Order: sequence, then structure tokens, then C-alpha cells
Amino acid sequence: MIRNRLHRAYDRLNMSTAHTPSILSHATRLVAALHAALVVLVLASVVRYLTGHGFTERGPWILLAAVVLLATYGAYRLLPSRVWLALLVLEWCVLVFLAPSFAWCAVPLSFVALRILSFRPACLVVAGMVVVTVVQWTRMADRLDPTIVLGPVCIAVLAVGAYRALERDALARQALLDDLHAAQGDLADAQHQAGVIAERARLSREIHDSVAQGLSSINLLLQAAEREWDDKPAVARQHAAQAAATARDGLDEARRVVRDLAPAELAAGLPDALRKTCERLSAHSDLKIHVQVHGTPVTLDSEVETALLRTARGAVANVLEHAHAESAFVTLTYQPDEVVLDVVDNGRGLPRSHAKIDSDRGHGLAGIRERLRQLGGTLVLESEPGDGTALAASIPLKVAEDR
Repeated sequence: MIRNRLHRAYDRLNMSTAHTPSILSHATRLVAALHAALVVLVLASVVRYLTGHGFTERGPWILLAAVVLLATYGAYRLLPSRVWLALLVLEWCVLVFLAPSFAWCAVPLSFVALRILSFRPACLVVAGMVVVTVVQWTRMADRLDPTIVLGPVCIAVLAVGAYRALERDALARQALLDDLHAAQGDLADAQHQAGVIAERARLSREIHDSVAQGLSSINLLLQAAEREWDDKPAVARQHAAQAAATARDGLDEARRVVRDLAPAELAAGLPDALRKTCERLSAHSDLKIHVQVHGTPVTLDSEVETALLRTARGAVANVLEHAHAESAFVTLTYQPDEVVLDVVDNGRGLPRSHAKIDSDRGHGLAGIRERLRQLGGTLVLESEPGDGTALAASIPLKVAEDR
């Protein structure tokens, strides 16, 4: 069901993007076109006025108004967008009353209004510019010309209609993308859940075929030994010895199941696993990770090695993502009474509000600490803004051996 939903979302998205995009289909292209169109039309209107009327007493005012209009247009990042648009429209109206040929600048200004305002207020601004254009062109022609009236109206209708279609198409595509992302998330959740169920089924079979059957055999042998204990003590001792052997085999099987749950990298030992993990994590970054091992490595419980490896992996991942560090040192130290993992970087450190393990941003560190606590270990984090971060995880060896 989720796969079908995902395929439908892909098909709808491909259908919506199958046509060749126009200049209006990309915001960056539209902005560049608006800039160029307004500048060209303003300059063309100035040239037309000077060519037709010469540098008369209105000439300086027209040049000044044109310069002010272009300067205001260039200051769009310095003013609130609505104030900026109002100044542009007001300056354009002044220019149109001085020289009606500047009415052509209403075309890019209409798109500017449509980009800044919501649809209905933008339509009112466009309609007002159409009225100003029609009035001034009619005054210049000294007669009512249907083309002068209908031309600006048709251009405004086409501009508004094109932009409205663009807006709706953008909203439809965004809805399709949201649906696609939601379907992908649901599919990932379903696959994860399926993986969890499959792993549980595998573990159930492993436990049933090994540990459970071994315990069942031990129970039967001990019951048989109990029945024969008084009458046939030799046979009872034989049953008890066989139960002990079965228990040892079951213990080996249980250890094998637990070992299979550990990360595959630990097959070569914890020091090599740390080196390979750090090499893999830093392969596509500029961070230099130095792995050092001190002391004599000893065999640790698989849960302890898994906890230390995952602690190192999480700490290095945090360094790569947040620290902006140039180098980091991962040190594994085997001491007589404990094993210690240190991860130190020379990055920007943590803000004091985030340096606590239990802070809002510390759920990952809190998880690491809880994992270590279950193994009898501790986690210490030291960090100062601008002075790097040091993380130390330690687990007592006696606890590890007991486990």
C-alpha cells in the first residue's frame, strides 16, 4: 500500500514537471528578467522622450525622476517590501504624468506587485496602474482609442493570469513533494518495522534451536537423575554429568548468539574496529582522526566492546557534524582496573548551556551514558566555547570480566 502511494506520488510529480519550463517557472530567472525589463524600459522611455521633445524644461525633471525610480528599485533590500513597492508605484505615476511613454514600465512593476503582495491586493495595484496608463495615453492621443483602453487591460489580464497559474502550479508541486516525502517516510518506517520483525523472528529461532532446547534437555536429565538417585546412584550421576555437559554447550551457544549481535567490525578486536570506524567516518571530510591504544589489550565482554565502539562512533560523528575541528584524538587505554575511551577534538567547543549531558541537545550523550551505566561505567564531558571538547568513557574491567 505504501509502495503504491509512493509510485503514485512519483508519477504525479513527473507529470507535473514533464513540460519544458518557461522563464516564469524559476524564481531566479523571473527576478533577473524583472530587473532587466525595468531598466531597459526606463532607459528606452528616457531616450524616446529626449528624441521626440529634446532637452526642454521638463527634461531635467524626467531624468531626475527616472534616476530616482532606478535608485529606489535598486534599494529593495534596504526597505520593507510593501514600503518599497509603494514608493516605486508612486514614482512611476509621477513619471507617467510627465511622460506617458513610461507607462510601459507598468509591466515589470505588475510582476513585482504580484511577487510581494497577496493575490487580491496585487490585482488592485495592477488595476490602478492600468487606469493611470489608459488615462495618460488617452490624454496624449486627444481621443478615445479602443486599442489604448483594451491594450493595457489585456496585458494586465495576461500578466495576472500567468502569475496566478505559476503560483498554483508551484503550490501543487509543493503538495506533491510533501506527499512524496511523507510516503518515503512511511516506507522507511515500514521497512524498519519489517526488519525489526524479521530480526526478532531470527533471534526467536536461534534461541529456540539452541538455548531453549538445551534447557529442555537439562531439565529432562535432572528429572531422570532425581528419579534414579536412590535406587541407581551411578545412573543418576551419569545423568547429572550429561546435564552439566549440556549446560556448557548451551552456554557456548548463548555466547555465540550474543556475539552475533555485536557489530561485525569487532571480529578483529576493539582496537582494529576503532581504527576502521574512524577511517570510514573521516574518509569524506577534512578532519584528521588519530587513533591510539595504550596498555595491553585484553579480551572484553562483547557488550562492553560494543558499547565502547558505539560510544566512539557517536562521539566522532558529533565532532564531524558540529565541532568544525581540524583534528581529533581517539585513545583507548587498558588500565589494570578499567578500560577508558577518550575522544578529544580542537573544535569550537560547546556553549555552556549545552555542555551538560542532560541538556536539551544532549539526548545522544545521555543515551551513551545510560549504556555505560548499565555496564557499570561512567561518562565525563568537558568543553569550553572555542577550546574544543573532551569526552571520556570508562568501564571497570572487573565488571566486564564478571559479565
